[in-house]
Amino acid sequence: MPSDRIIYIIFFLALGLTGVLVLYPAYYALELSFQHRESLISEPEWVWFDNYARVMALPEFWAALGRGVTFAGLTIFLQIVLGIGFALLLAREFPGMPVIRGIAVLPYLLPTVVVSLTFRWMLDGSVGIFSKGAQLLGYDYLPWGDDPYLAMITVILISVWIWTPFVTLTCLAGLQSIPEDIYEAARIDGAGPWQRFWHITLPQLRSVLLVVLLLRAIWMFNKFDIVWLMTQGGPQQATETLPIYSYRQAFEMYDVGAGAAVSAISFAILSVLILIYFRLFPLDQKD
Repeated sequence: MPSDRIIYIIFFLALGLTGVLVLYPAYYALELSFQHRESLISEPEWVWFDNYARVMALPEFWAALGRGVTFAGLTIFLQIVLGIGFALLLAREFPGMPVIRGIAVLPYLLPTVVVSLTFRWMLDGSVGIFSKGAQLLGYDYLPWGDDPYLAMITVILISVWIWTPFVTLTCLAGLQSIPEDIYEAARIDGAGPWQRFWHITLPQLRSVLLVVLLLRAIWMFNKFDIVWLMTQGGPQQATETLPIYSYRQAFEMYDVGAGAAVSAISFAILSVLILIYFRLFPLDQKD
């Protein structure tokens, strides 16, 4: 049938586009990880697994991995906790609800570069609004960009501010699919707000939260833009995660093979964790 032929054409076009935009770059990056190259246009020298062994022997690699896990773990935890809380608030009926919901999702709609540059200006030690506020409170200087711990906390909080609306919207959609009859029966049985939340809301949101946790883990572990735009991995490599470390190896240390090897190792780590995750929390599991 003509309609079936069109479906097949669209399918193979999409498959070809995926191959060009996703599979070939991934293959090329994997190929680079087995080569010694000072740039993308230099003559390749095949070294096979030497790049992997050399990178994994460096303490800087493991430090970047630890910082990446810390950054991803804290941002995911705060996004999920705050996202569920905001979703519970926005699920209620109140005057101006559509406007409040629109404002709540606004950070997620803003380009990351705009958010990063705005926060950098607000945190500027001389003219930033946060610095001026700190001066009014008696503090002379706000060392957010000079103190390693404060820099990491700042990047984490800004990331939470940007991407919590995604969790909020997802959880809000899940909340609206829960039948009100279940809550009404629980109230009749004497269940309080906390009991209803723990025994009804969370179990009903289980499938939604599993998908959100998986997506946020992948995105935050690979997050490059917000960290680079805010701190470029500094100060003193305090915010240098694996994507930043890979970029530095390839384009600042002129070791493209090592940078590609870091990316390949990062991909392997995520793949293993995803397989374990699906083994522990199958998405099609029935409660």
